[in-house]
Amino acid sequence: MTQTSNASSQIQMLDSGYSREARSLLYQAYRHEPTFRFLFNANRSGYEQRVRATVRELVKQHFLQDLPALGLLVNDRLLGVALIAPPQRRLGITESWAWQLRMLLSTGLSCTRRYLDYHQAVQACVPGDAVHMLPLLGIHPEFQGLHYGEQLLEAVHNWCAEDEHSEGVVLDTGNPHYLEFYKRQGYVEIGEVAVGPVVEHVFFHANPQVSRVDEA
Repeated sequence: MTQTSNASSQIQMLDSGYSREARSLLYQAYRHEPTFRFLFNANRSGYEQRVRATVRELVKQHFLQDLPALGLLVNDRLLGVALIAPPQRRLGITESWAWQLRMLLSTGLSCTRRYLDYHQAVQACVPGDAVHMLPLLGIHPEFQGLHYGEQLLEAVHNWCAEDEHSEGVVLDTGNPHYLEFYKRQGYVEIGEVAVGPVVEHVFFHANPQVSRVDEA
């Protein structure tokens, strides 16, 4: 799918050829996030390497399992990425023993356990099985505040709405600066998860056709 957002930006499906660019972008987007700082122990040396390794393994496993990813490109440069987990395959990555082993070797036992516990707690907030989830979503920090996030999310919502088995999209954040942004995009908070000192907020956005039915 290709969708022109304005004169210089476009949304397109990504394949594994974008893996390196996606990893670099998502590392920059997540390295300062409160949730990741707790999960991967920012106060201990090697934090950035652990975040980089986690993003690498998540992106690698995502493309290895042929899961969908949308990218926002401006003049052929990747500025935004949304990894999407469809309803039927939401748990595939973290249930992979190969992924867990690579995480243990690259981030250590305690960080891997923290990440898995966090993932399971977020899953417990999800309203049933018929939703897409966004395990990683980011706009490059240098280009935030330019409405690329809105463009990427709109494309995600429209893409997920094409799945007749999906009722909407779920994402989560522990960054208080993003709460009002997601609410403005039509997200409704459906749960909170304590991730150490961080409060992780879980949001749901109904698919466009579901919203239209509710309004009819």
